[in-house]
Amino acid sequence: MAIQGMNVLVTGAGGFVGSHLVQGLLARGAKVRAFLRYTSEGNIGMLRYLAEEERAALELHYGDLRDADAVLAAARGMSAIIHLGALIGIPYSFAHLREVLAVNVQGTLNVLQAARAHGSLRVIHASSSEVYGSAQTVPIDERHPLNAQSPYAASKTAADQLVGSFRAAFDLPTVILRPFNTYGPRQSTRAVIPAILTQALAGGPIRLGALHPTRDFTYVEDVVAGYCLALESDAALGRSLNLGTNREIRIAELARQILELVGRGDEIDSAILARDEARLRPGSSEVDRLRADAAAARAVLGWEARVPLEEGLRRCIDWYREHGDSLTGKYRI
Repeated sequence: MAIQGMNVLVTGAGGFVGSHLVQGLLARGAKVRAFLRYTSEGNIGMLRYLAEEERAALELHYGDLRDADAVLAAARGMSAIIHLGALIGIPYSFAHLREVLAVNVQGTLNVLQAARAHGSLRVIHASSSEVYGSAQTVPIDERHPLNAQSPYAASKTAADQLVGSFRAAFDLPTVILRPFNTYGPRQSTRAVIPAILTQALAGGPIRLGALHPTRDFTYVEDVVAGYCLALESDAALGRSLNLGTNREIRIAELARQILELVGRGDEIDSAILARDEARLRPGSSEVDRLRADAAAARAVLGWEARVPLEEGLRRCIDWYREHGDSLTGKYRI
């Protein structure tokens, strides 16, 4: 399949990754229908940062992933669905289990049924590295056991299994992509990099949760490229593929690097030692180590991460310096 001229439904289009994906698809010549959660204000989320001509090229479709009829209507006339829509807050998932399961699992089921009803549309499903839990082998490849350590991770694991079952039972053309810790401009300040960045730019201490875990941070531009390649690749059908850099960094070291990049290197020892208890996960739910093996994505898609962490952080710093005041830390899927 070629992206040029393809009709693509993007769920979660108003989110951080979704808004970048919409731009990437439009730039590659796709016709994009953005599925957005309805609000009385006609909320478009992070799509507000797109250029006027990009927004004009979009078709907006409001609904709720939990509403099967709304998803069915949104998929009508499409060639493919990229399913990003989800409730992604891990701390939120501890307090709102039913809502998270309804959106992330029932919503995925609704997407799969809509794809099947409209002639077996290709579905690219956004999974998460959280489904692996803390690394049992390093780097983590797609054969690593799935070990959910939070309700959010459990919901994404269940959604992955649903996608696999529709491939096996109904021959639905599906691909599961597992990005490792996507970051970039427009990301909510609930996420660790913008949380550090915005606090570093504001001055004062950096309040974080656990400082010891490691993460494999993958720049959003690279992740978008992975989704676009999966749309075009028949070899990817039926596969689960990691998207990551095969490099890890401890959260404490990440904070030090960001402080240096914003010109606060002389404050490092005092600035990052303030702990925010609200950001800590309960005990054994903390995922201590994530580092991707993306060899399969390279072999199947020809994909690789191209943006080094320092370059990606510099781009983020520039963006948050210009736009940080406009973020509330919240957005709707």
